[in-house]
Parts: sequence; C-alpha cells; structure tokens
Amino acid sequence: MHSAGALRGISAKVERFCRDRRGVAAIEFAFIVPVLLIMYFITMEASQAIETSKKVSRIGSMVADLVTQQQTVVKANLDAMMKIGKSTLQPYNRSDPKIIITAIQMSDDATPTVTVAWSRKLVGTTYSADTKPGDTTTVPSTLRIRNTFLIRVESDLGYTPVIAWDGKNAQQQSAGLLSTFSHINMSETYYLRPRRSPTIPCGDC
Repeated sequence: MHSAGALRGISAKVERFCRDRRGVAAIEFAFIVPVLLIMYFITMEASQAIETSKKVSRIGSMVADLVTQQQTVVKANLDAMMKIGKSTLQPYNRSDPKIIITAIQMSDDATPTVTVAWSRKLVGTTYSADTKPGDTTTVPSTLRIRNTFLIRVESDLGYTPVIAWDGKNAQQQSAGLLSTFSHINMSETYYLRPRRSPTIPCGDC
C-alpha cells in the first residue's frame, strides 16, 4: 500500500510538470532572440554594403567628370581630385579605396594603337604614377576610335563588413565562417572623353 501511494505521488508530480507551461515562453525566447539578432545584423550589413558599393561607383564617375573638365592638369590637381573622390566614402572608413586615373591616346591608324599618355593612382594614402607613358593598354571596342583621347578612372575597394572588422587592426582576418565574408571586392571603371579640348596633357606626370 505504501509503495502504491508513493507511485501515485510520483505520477501526480510528473503530470503536474507536464501541464506546467510557465517556462515555455522563456525557452522559446532564448531560441528566438539569437535568430532575430542574426537577421538584424545581416539586414544592416547588406544595406551598408549596397550603399558603399554605390559610393565606389560614384568615386569613378566624380573623378572622371572632374578630370575631363580640365584642359591641362598636373600631379597636384589629380591628387586633389582623387582625395575628393575618396571622401565620398564617408562615413565608411574600415578600408581605403584604390583609385587609378589613366589618360589614353588612340593613334590615327586604321586599327588604332591604344597607349597610355599618363597615369596617376591613390592606394591607401599614397599617391604615385601607375602605368608608364607609352605602354599599351586596352579599351572597350566601342570606344576604340582612331585619333581620340579618353580618361579612364578605376575605383576599387576591399569592403570589410562590421562583423568581420577589428578596429585595432583592420588587416586582421576573422576566423571560421566570418573569414569568407571578411573581404568583399567592389570595383567600377568609367571612361569619359575630354570636354574642353581634344586632349588633356599632364605637365609633370
């Protein structure tokens, strides 16, 4: 009799435990919150990446527009234009863009030879020449017109997501899954023709 009563008591406790729903909400909350946080960060990061990609494209169009409005340039002019282009990325500052300005001359031959007239680039905070004058280069076939001049601006950025960025060491790569998304390459190339003169010489390039 005593054993049967004990079993009934245990059975009653188990039944009450199964009916008790007070902890269910807390358990569900603990499962749902991480998922909601992950979705929030993914949405935020995606919107920032899209906006930054637009700004990288804007660098190329802005710098090309500034250069093609000139009749002549010098290195200081070109450096200032690239600095202006770089500033369009703000407030993004987790990595620096690479900007290359190349002046391209097509020869007057039936099949034009495409050569570099001068070039200038910005990598990080360093300004320097890029391709040597006289070196051959390439342009889209639709722009390969004899005896014409082009300005090409290339903008490139290794985008670093917030979740993969170390503020103390921006070059540090995250481990595991995040390393796959720690560097997203964004680039754009613009070609424009001079607006105020047939060519745009650079006095000290």
